[in-house]
Amino acid sequence: MYMKYQTGFKKKIKLVKLSQHVLRSTRTQHMGKKNSSKDNLSNKRQFSSIVEALQSVYKQKIKPLEQQYHFDTFHSTCLTDADLGAKPMVLLLGQYSVGKSTFVKYVLQRDYPGINIGPEPTTDRFVAIMHGEERVIPGNAAAVSMDLPFTALTKFGASFLSKFQVSQCESPVLEDFTLIDTPGVLSGEKQRVGRAYEFTDVIEWFAERSDLILLIFDAHKLDISDEFKRSIVALRGHDEKIRVVLNKADMINAQQLMRVYGALMWSLGKVFKTPEVTRVYLGSFWDQPLHIRECEALLQAEQEDLLQDLRGLPRNATIRKINELVKRTRMARVHALIISHLKSEMPQMWGKGSKQNSLIENLEAEFEKLSRQHQLARGDFPDPTHFKEKLANHKIDKFAKLDKKMLTMVDEAIGQDLPKLMQEFPQTQRALPVLARNPFEQYSGSPTESEKTSPPPDQLWSQDCMDRAAYVKVFNTLNPVEGKVSGNAARPILASTGLDQPTLAKIWRLADWTKDGYLDADEFVVAMWLAEIKKNDWAELPEVLPETLIPKRRV
Repeated sequence: MYMKYQTGFKKKIKLVKLSQHVLRSTRTQHMGKKNSSKDNLSNKRQFSSIVEALQSVYKQKIKPLEQQYHFDTFHSTCLTDADLGAKPMVLLLGQYSVGKSTFVKYVLQRDYPGINIGPEPTTDRFVAIMHGEERVIPGNAAAVSMDLPFTALTKFGASFLSKFQVSQCESPVLEDFTLIDTPGVLSGEKQRVGRAYEFTDVIEWFAERSDLILLIFDAHKLDISDEFKRSIVALRGHDEKIRVVLNKADMINAQQLMRVYGALMWSLGKVFKTPEVTRVYLGSFWDQPLHIRECEALLQAEQEDLLQDLRGLPRNATIRKINELVKRTRMARVHALIISHLKSEMPQMWGKGSKQNSLIENLEAEFEKLSRQHQLARGDFPDPTHFKEKLANHKIDKFAKLDKKMLTMVDEAIGQDLPKLMQEFPQTQRALPVLARNPFEQYSGSPTESEKTSPPPDQLWSQDCMDRAAYVKVFNTLNPVEGKVSGNAARPILASTGLDQPTLAKIWRLADWTKDGYLDADEFVVAMWLAEIKKNDWAELPEVLPETLIPKRRV
């Protein structure tokens, strides 16, 4: 019987009136303040202008130095505008069958084109999952597209590009970042047999451009194979991006989980060789119920922490780009000094071959001499072993001499241009108020006997019954900050339903299932639906919010 209220002209009229009411209230309460959509648009334009300035500084002052001293052959290929303007990237790395592709599905809440999940090594290629029209772009086509940040992958050859693809899908999650799924690493040398590209070099390339690197482990498979170890070693220099995920943690009990966690930290300590503890997230990242619920609260809290890290990526994307470019520029400057110093040590006429061999053999001593001469930190120098391997493929006497003008331009970029961009970065961002979270809390108390009734009809507690689009439209008029509204912002619209204060307080408690004191869009929709149920006397409010009303949305 209640369904006639669900789809009718009267309901639409009510929603229109509610929208008009909240618009009037908002104008009264926030006179003189900018609309949040205008703020967001302004911020996006400001971020876009900063990225454009970043591209200009790189092309004019940094890229010439990289090209002059062969930075691309020793470290990383030159950046393109697409690289600097790309969305944040999340690199997933782990051995086979640890749940990397399933993790992607868990985050997106859907399959992506070309996904293949199974207990055996099913993902045999690198897959960039991006936002766009549903399609799969083969690697060779993706590498020549100037709109995609993958043109530099041509350096790894056609064999690698045949094992690379871009999968585009219209997931709202991918509007904020790109996910990079990788082939599962096998034990020993098995995976390298028949592989026509250097796996660790590709990992290093993606790591440099990623904003977050997730090392995924299976709770039943903690061993670190030779190739996996080499891949982790290739991540050095990007320690601040690395997070560890212990997946399938619901398959073991609390005592076993404690031992597995300790064993994992011990194994990682031998690979990372740093005193700092790597952040480890515990969880079961798939859409099935937990097998062992002994640690359910812990696993849910850990999973939410990881998802919160993902949500925060877009917010600081521009500042991370500046940080990465500063790091790259410092590396390029030191590289130019090394190359020019080795050039200056070469004889003019005879004995060039023997002198080059001597310089390569005693490279650590040359680094030390250069460090004292230019007052450079030893941590800014590259790994000597890796540098020797690259240096052996070049003739040092053919390198360019030190160009002081180029060095001055790079110093200006580090000391003036990039810090100036940091100052132009928006310093003040709208923050959620810490007071007045549940605006009806002062009226709330223990539920009265009149609130306790028999359960309502099952169909009332389904998301299909709610006119979500209409409620979201009302939500957007409340000037949400970081996707949430405070109690003061939501009070007028909820109070306009005519319900008493204790009822509204209960509705807030039920709808705020995250217990953070604010309502996001999903929680606001539920709050409005509960108010409508109560107002029309379709049913009494439940003591616990039915799970069928909570959308299974991850990010």
